[in-house]
Amino acid sequence: MSELRRERRKEREQAETPVNWGQRVFYALLIVAAFGVVYYLGTRHQHKYDAFAKCLTDRGVKMYGAWWCPHCQEQKEKFGATSFKLAPYVECGVQGDTSVRTQVCKDEGIQHYPTWQFPPTGERVERVFELEDLSERTGCALP
Repeated sequence: MSELRRERRKEREQAETPVNWGQRVFYALLIVAAFGVVYYLGTRHQHKYDAFAKCLTDRGVKMYGAWWCPHCQEQKEKFGATSFKLAPYVECGVQGDTSVRTQVCKDEGIQHYPTWQFPPTGERVERVFELEDLSERTGCALP
């Protein structure tokens, strides 16, 4: 019986094909590339207003808002999460307490949110703006 086992083992070892590492590497690279394409396609629209947000910052425009303010969230959504990180935003709320304002906003006399401040006159407007309106007021081009 052990002779029969040895013969079967020998046949199995001879029947096994060697690992094709080149093919495995190719498939691994193909999978990584597919994930990269999906990531790129999923995030490219999120950066649509990056240049616009940078332009607002460069021009000295400021938006005062609070983390708990639903109108501020609406304004942020117009930019998109990624582009809004580049926008000229000043947080007036203190995390965890909706009744306290930051000292910067107290010093500036900010009472309502969102408040936009436009240079050079320092004009302040308390409302949610369409991006087209911000573009007209500031001269910053939309994509």
